[in-house]
Amino acid sequence: MEVTPEIEAFYDFPSDLARPWLRTNFVSSLDGAVSVRGSSRGLSSPADQLALALIRDLSDVVLVGAGTALTEGYHGVQRHEVDADRRARFGLSEVPPIAVVTARCSLEPDSPLLTDTVVPPIVLTCASAPEARRIALADAGADVVVAGDRTVDLAAALTELAARGLLRIGCEGGPHLFGDLLAADLVDELCLTVSPLLAGGGAGRIAAGPGLPDPHRMRLLSVLRAEESLLLLRYGRLRA
Repeated sequence: MEVTPEIEAFYDFPSDLARPWLRTNFVSSLDGAVSVRGSSRGLSSPADQLALALIRDLSDVVLVGAGTALTEGYHGVQRHEVDADRRARFGLSEVPPIAVVTARCSLEPDSPLLTDTVVPPIVLTCASAPEARRIALADAGADVVVAGDRTVDLAAALTELAARGLLRIGCEGGPHLFGDLLAADLVDELCLTVSPLLAGGGAGRIAAGPGLPDPHRMRLLSVLRAEESLLLLRYGRLRA
């Protein structure tokens, strides 16, 4: 798949945003599995990775849950991992920071998110997180944001990102964070790559946690077909 101007326009965020706009990105098997052998890498493909890179290129910040960051071996976004010309054309910073949601400040100060990065990560946590861990992460260079008391108040966390000028939010999971964002009705858009695989039982879904009292209605924004049988879908939230 080649990123044409048309595809770039498909994935662009709305212009003149006045509030945070949250886009989530997932890959799933045909039978709904979010992982193969415990990782999403088994479902991914070059076209999916290209779409992920494009979403990062167009985002002010990359949002991720601590569990996914640890499982997938996240480090900070590197200069060679983004298209500098594209980000400059869209008026974005050189490299997007990673914002990690962790109620317990579970990152270690020597995590690659802190030691292998161009820009400091943002740690979105809550007041009940151990103070010593909050201090250790701040001393290691993280921008530690306390949003909420016993759990992370995601709406307040997005407000904090907006206060830093980070309105275009590209969320890369995982399922628990996605479920919490859905419960808070903070998801504006879902980008879903459907991988032509049947994974069988055992793996979770792209959203974890309790079901919603009222399912959120979505509308199809675009469909791209790549690598013969791979589908890249974009759905936007239909709000009353």
